[in-house]
Amino acid sequence: MKIFVDTSAFYALADESDRNYPHARNLYGSLIREQLVTTDYILLECWFLIGNRLGRRMAIEFWDGLRSGIVEMTKVESQDLNQAREIIKRFSDQDFSLVDATSFAVMEREGIERAFTFDPHFRIYRFGKGNRQYFSVVPE
Repeated sequence: MKIFVDTSAFYALADESDRNYPHARNLYGSLIREQLVTTDYILLECWFLIGNRLGRRMAIEFWDGLRSGIVEMTKVESQDLNQAREIIKRFSDQDFSLVDATSFAVMEREGIERAFTFDPHFRIYRFGKGNRQYFSVVPE
């Protein structure tokens, strides 16, 4: 089963001082057996976040980790950008970022139902007929 990995999970794994680090480390050990998926937008967001907070060396280590094959990298396509704009319009009362919205679009396109994230937006977003579907979030 595929699991989408969000920036918040990657960052928690990279920064030992992050409050979610212990939980992320424990979960990662059990999730690594499953097919982890992320997007090129998550890579960019993580690169900037890790680089700005932890330094360039850590950002490069993160990037090299992704390149080693621990996660499948999916490209955000133009259809995902179009859907992301619709998501942001439909959820105008939420502060979903472009990366959040493209992540939701890619997850829907790829049929990915689970996300490894500490971002509460993944619990808020609803989709499908009547907005009745939602993602399963790890940690619960």
